[in-house]
Amino acid sequence: MTQTYASWIDPDTPSYAQTTIALHPHQYIETRKHNAEAAARKKADDEATAEKTREREREKNERNNRTPAPSTSSPPTASPTTFSPTSSPTVDASPFKTFGLVMSDEFSVPGRSFSDGSDPRWTALDKNDYTNNALHYYAPSNAYTEGGSLHILTEAEDTDVVGFDDGVMRREKVTKRFKSAMLQSWNKFCFTGGIVEAEVVLPGRHDVGGLWPAFWLLGNIARHTYVGTSNNIWPWSMTSCDPLLADAQKLSGCLNTAHYGMKEGVGRGAPEIDIFEVQPGNVPANNQQFLKMPVGQPFSSASLQVAPGKSWKRPGPGNWPGPGEWYDTPKMKFGENTSMNINFYGTYNHFAAAPGPEYDYWSDAISQNRQLSSTHFERAHTFRLHWEPPSESSGDGFINWWLDDELIFSINGTSINSVTGAEIPSEPSYVLLNTAVSKDWGFPQKCPEGCPCKKYDCNSDKWDDTCGFSPGFCDMIKKKEPGADRAGAAYKVNWVRVYQDPDNPMHKVGCSTPERPTRLWIEGNEKYYKREGDSKPLKDVPTGGGACKGVGGGAACGGQERGLCVSGRCVCQGEYTGPTCLAAKGFDDIVWDAGERLQDLGFVVPGTGSPFFIGAAAATAAVAAMVWEARRRRRMAKGGYTPLPNALIP
Repeated sequence: MTQTYASWIDPDTPSYAQTTIALHPHQYIETRKHNAEAAARKKADDEATAEKTREREREKNERNNRTPAPSTSSPPTASPTTFSPTSSPTVDASPFKTFGLVMSDEFSVPGRSFSDGSDPRWTALDKNDYTNNALHYYAPSNAYTEGGSLHILTEAEDTDVVGFDDGVMRREKVTKRFKSAMLQSWNKFCFTGGIVEAEVVLPGRHDVGGLWPAFWLLGNIARHTYVGTSNNIWPWSMTSCDPLLADAQKLSGCLNTAHYGMKEGVGRGAPEIDIFEVQPGNVPANNQQFLKMPVGQPFSSASLQVAPGKSWKRPGPGNWPGPGEWYDTPKMKFGENTSMNINFYGTYNHFAAAPGPEYDYWSDAISQNRQLSSTHFERAHTFRLHWEPPSESSGDGFINWWLDDELIFSINGTSINSVTGAEIPSEPSYVLLNTAVSKDWGFPQKCPEGCPCKKYDCNSDKWDDTCGFSPGFCDMIKKKEPGADRAGAAYKVNWVRVYQDPDNPMHKVGCSTPERPTRLWIEGNEKYYKREGDSKPLKDVPTGGGACKGVGGGAACGGQERGLCVSGRCVCQGEYTGPTCLAAKGFDDIVWDAGERLQDLGFVVPGTGSPFFIGAAAATAAVAAMVWEARRRRRMAKGGYTPLPNALIP
């Protein structure tokens, strides 16, 4: 079967970006020095950046003159490169291995919307964030394209939220004092293995803490901020069976039945790979919370978060690991200007509604901090991740992190699998871009003297409501950036691109693959993946139909190249879609499990069975639950399981 990937490629992607070179940690200096193609890419990137600057000026002048025009981004090649695996694929070990483009978004069309049902690649959440002591609300209006870039704007605007808090499992009314945005490609575009990179300008000031911009991947089984999808799912990355952890891992490899299309005896979960989480601020290395670290603020943190974590002899936060306390660092590689993140080793996951302590578990964060500077908040830089899942050719797999083609961190699967049984992820994963505002990230370590640190409201005149912020934060967030129409701090993304090895059969595009299906699980647990009142997790994306004014081409429908205004409605042209035809089409060339439905697997849709069947099913489930519970208790007793005392639960 011929496998092509062009269906996710943005037509505005320049021709030089159709391929990339896989850098290797042990040869990255030589690779950068001798690789002419990398130099050509850099030159082309600079030319493209200059063109985007000129484009911004043209768009500004056109807006002032009220004369819309289509984007003039560099055109793709006449025939975009496609890639097909060989009949007997082999993985090239060369440090100059060429990977082919499988997905791109150049964000070159101004005025795009990412609200649910507007874009084939991304969904901008319209949802309160209950995680990580968040102070923000995610609003679709805070994600938009302008001047050749995606803007994720964080602003000091109130949002009153009345809804179901799936963190505490009850309805609550809260007022969030900040608005920001999160883009997810969840259940739209996912990939397994390859290279993902983005060119970004970080938001705000490098020396003012409080913002939390991120670029990361998450296994498709969990939908971030929908807490019910992630309990005992995040960030599990263990396919084998460990009887002592069978309850803590909801989709354990100990399950001896094939359910929801998943393979019997293969554990599943939603591991997390953080390409970067950035913390600005003015605390330098070897001071305060970074007293024992050679890297201080601002920094980017590259991390792999997996479960099971190390549940014995763990290092304490802020301290370097002692012998046998952490993972085998000699098997890892570290770049210049980096440090192990000794301030965060992971999380003890405890759920108040869980039946017992056997459902608790440790998850580990294996991470490396990279020192940043003001330039990363003023000019565009490229962050890259190379992810190889376990396979016959790559062994236990590996992950490499890069900044502007300079190594940050490299980890191989052997160094983690040999300690806890966790693995380099093999789950189809989606891309997330967001900026959070959280008391847990970059805020002052200690409350200023006399400050209650109870409220955080930049629009308040009361000192008690603003004293808990880092100095200068409210001034920064309430200020308009040069050329901006709205106050706030913008995280700017010039492009996102994903590449894969055409000769590697482990590299796949799709959110539900033959090896790691997810679709039927999501369908069977749909209520956890949508907000209260939603009919389904994601709306369909129409091709045209959005309201417009005028006749023929116009900015509202993308211009002649993308869409026309006909009788007050947008009619899309060529490779463009969405209500107003501003988004490039995107879809999987291969839908791996298109023929399967829950009914095909013997599931009865609730409400359609007879009362007798429902009663019998309930009785059977109750008996099965009792049998499972008895087996679990015997297994735990036999394995010598000892629950952690409550005093140790964070």
